[in-house]
Amino acid sequence: MPVRLLQVVRFGLVGVVNTGTFYGCYLLLHRWMPYYPAYVVAFVLSMIGSFFLNTYFTYRTRPTWRKFLFFPLTNLTNFTVTSVGMYVLVEWCGVGEKPAPLIAAAAAIPVTFLLSRRILLTREQPAPDREPALTPATRDAG
Repeated sequence: MPVRLLQVVRFGLVGVVNTGTFYGCYLLLHRWMPYYPAYVVAFVLSMIGSFFLNTYFTYRTRPTWRKFLFFPLTNLTNFTVTSVGMYVLVEWCGVGEKPAPLIAAAAAIPVTFLLSRRILLTREQPAPDREPALTPATRDAG
């Protein structure tokens, strides 16, 4: 199976696990706090879990603070694409209000996948004041 296809499959599995984690945390926290704080805490916890699952399992790369700080952009993108998609489906395409969120969420998966891949597979650039890493190409060139 090609690497990118394998990543898509693993990305989908992480999404399922992440959704279950979010909902489980929400239900557990809602026992001790009002629904909205429970939602926010569960959302943040599931986003952190999603970061580590996607880093280690989906893309098989190491986590960095830079990746961690940029990773919430994937959730913002997902929310934006899903929200716009839902509006377009209901208002312009006449799709019912009940299936529209599921269709819009499915449409957001490729965009979210590509963005998370871009963020989590970014190569670390050497600091300007340091020598670049010694690789076979640079060793042979010198």
